[in-house]
Amino acid sequence: MRLILVVLCLLSLPVVAQAQATDPERAMAQTVADEQGRTIALLERLVNQNSGTLNLAGVRAVGDMVEAELVPLGFTVRRIDMAETGRAGHLVATHAGPGRNVLLIGHLDTVFEADGPFQVFQRDGNRATGPGIGDDKGGVVVIIAAMRALQASGQLDRANVTIVLTGDEERVGAPLAIARRDLIAAGRVADYALEYENLAVADGQEFSTVARRSSSNWTLTTGGRTGHSSGVFNDSLGYGAIYEMARILDAFQSRLREPNATFNVGVMAGGTPAAIDAEGFGVTASGKTNIVAETAIARGDLRTLTCEQDARVRAGMQAIVADHLPQTRAELVFADGYPPMAPTEGNRALLARLNAVNRDLDLPQMAEFDPGLRGAADSGFVAGDVDTLGGLGASGGGAHADGEWIDLDSLPRQALRTAVLVSRLSLDDPL
Repeated sequence: MRLILVVLCLLSLPVVAQAQATDPERAMAQTVADEQGRTIALLERLVNQNSGTLNLAGVRAVGDMVEAELVPLGFTVRRIDMAETGRAGHLVATHAGPGRNVLLIGHLDTVFEADGPFQVFQRDGNRATGPGIGDDKGGVVVIIAAMRALQASGQLDRANVTIVLTGDEERVGAPLAIARRDLIAAGRVADYALEYENLAVADGQEFSTVARRSSSNWTLTTGGRTGHSSGVFNDSLGYGAIYEMARILDAFQSRLREPNATFNVGVMAGGTPAAIDAEGFGVTASGKTNIVAETAIARGDLRTLTCEQDARVRAGMQAIVADHLPQTRAELVFADGYPPMAPTEGNRALLARLNAVNRDLDLPQMAEFDPGLRGAADSGFVAGDVDTLGGLGASGGGAHADGEWIDLDSLPRQALRTAVLVSRLSLDDPL
């Protein structure tokens, strides 16, 4: 039976339910409306607790707050220690009902460390600012509000839900295989996955995320024979490291560009000598204008939409690197990071189910968002194993910058969408 609910996302959040709506969905809508003040208060507490990735105690404190919300709802909560990766660890909460398993993904950490100036939740009407308020504490409270709505409706007892909140999404620990071991394992047994990074909004229209590009790093080191600049380009001295670096980088952008593939250069240096620090963030170099450079180093990232595209672009980059200028050498090393969330038919089918929810809630239909405008996320680690939908958190802007903000009215809207969608997915109700 088609359900019609009209949710007016104003400050007072009135809810109008048609007579043909089921009692469980009426209860979900009423709960998210009634608890908007509670949800905002929880968001304020989470935001005011700094949880920059390297503030391990702060990340754990946010995990404590979330655990205190989920345990009374009947979730079993495990805290996954990540001392071996140098991070605070993850939170995994399970509610083992008889339905199909729905995995909800978010993160506890933010990019804002404890020594930064941007630390406090502030509200101005329906807009609030604060560190990590959208990325990803807004997403976390959407999940909690949805679970409370499911419980109030009586549907949570039947639902099979797993929540994984990582503690290092913004600066993932190493080795990566250990840092994402538990999330990957959860994805392999899930029937569906939903990820709660910021909702994509453009020109007032809300979009869904069926795809995200990957994010991996690369380091290019070039070398050449050093000597007096009067001999540059001759058969004995050759071109030097900097000309070899320039040749390679120019060839990357002129020969390998294709839709959804980018290879940015973030930092570089060349000279005699040149070096890069252990973290890979800083490079140093010295030299003189009359010396042919001995070493050049560049570090950048690679973003691709599919694993096939990633392999093809990497092979093309390596082929360019191998074609040296005279008397030079070069080495390109990749460091794997976030895998792509490819735009599969399964993901699009999941979007169709979300749009059925939108239809029945009298909310606008959501088109696919351009993956080139989205960053990488933890959903990439599970998307190869399970149909995945991303960007189900709060709407807002300014992520990763002072002044990051969200639209508070988006919280109940996203929570209701989630509660209804999780109920339908887990219980496999017909559309």
